[in-house]
Amino acid sequence: MKYDIKAGVRGLIFDLDGTLADTMPYHFAGWKKACRSFGADIEPSFLRKHTGSPGWVIAAELIEEFNLSATVTVDQIMNEKLREFFRLQHLVTPILPVTDIVKKYYGVLPMAVGTGGHRDAVERTLEITDLRKYFDIIVTANDVDNFKPHPETFLRCAEMMRIDPGQIEVFEDSDLGIRAALDAGMIATDVRSWYDSDWQ
Repeated sequence: MKYDIKAGVRGLIFDLDGTLADTMPYHFAGWKKACRSFGADIEPSFLRKHTGSPGWVIAAELIEEFNLSATVTVDQIMNEKLREFFRLQHLVTPILPVTDIVKKYYGVLPMAVGTGGHRDAVERTLEITDLRKYFDIIVTANDVDNFKPHPETFLRCAEMMRIDPGQIEVFEDSDLGIRAALDAGMIATDVRSWYDSDWQ
């Protein structure tokens, strides 16, 4: 697939999960196992609705959705989910139509990762997919106070890149992320039609 960035763009920001890396089947497997261990079962539609949110936000939503507050804490369900995700994480592959853009503009334009992922999981995914070397700027859920759809993640990237938000193109795979990019005054490009994912 051949893709050229939008006219006037001087910097690029990429979401990670479901945008740069095909992690979502393994995140879903992690959430599914964690939920089952505490007596609940989730559908892919639940995770799709929350794509872009940090894990602890998703965990809190799950506890509320399934009335689990008497039996499990956010930390417990998060730790169970992360154990399963880390067990499967070596299977993660890059999403080539998006990573081709990274390689094309590496050294040409400033680039950053702006993600709602947990810092440890993000760093490991970037190493597994051999993408870590392309990014000096990585903003995770651990680095901000407000999460997508709030624009703070992307605005923090822009600040570190020293580029006006209106001159940045954001690549995203979630409604929350696209809204965050637009609210930041950036150009939003939805990559969901660029590849097939079998977790949905």
